[in-house]
Amino acid sequence: MHTSNKDLHAAWLLERGTATQARRDGEAAQEWTHLERAHILSQPMPGPHVRTHLAMLGHALRQRDGHEIAGQLMRLLVAGPGSTTGRYPVGNTGGANVSALRPMTIPENLEALLGSDSKASER
Repeated sequence: MHTSNKDLHAAWLLERGTATQARRDGEAAQEWTHLERAHILSQPMPGPHVRTHLAMLGHALRQRDGHEIAGQLMRLLVAGPGSTTGRYPVGNTGGANVSALRPMTIPENLEALLGSDSKASER
C-alpha cells in the first residue's frame, strides 16, 4: 500500500496546484510536467485520476493539440475503472505521447509516496 491515502492525496494536490500556477504564469511546458507527475500520483485514486486527465485535456485544448485531445478523451473513459480495479500501468505519465498501457519508471521523489504500488510492473 502507499504511505497513506492522505499523504498521497496531499502530494497530488501539490502537483495540481503547481501545474495551475505554471498555467497562470504562461509556462505551458512546466504545467504539463506537473500534470504528468500528478498523473503518476493519481493512478491509485479514481477521482483524482479522472480529474488529472480532465486537466490534461484542458491543457491539450489550450494548446490546440488534436493528438493529445484524442488521447485524453480515450484515457478519460478508462481512468476511473482502471484505478478502481487496480489495473493501470504503474508510473505511466498519462500523455498521448506514450502508450496508455506502458508501465514506466517512477521518479525517485514520488516512489516513496506510492510505496508497494510502485513496485508492480502493470496493474
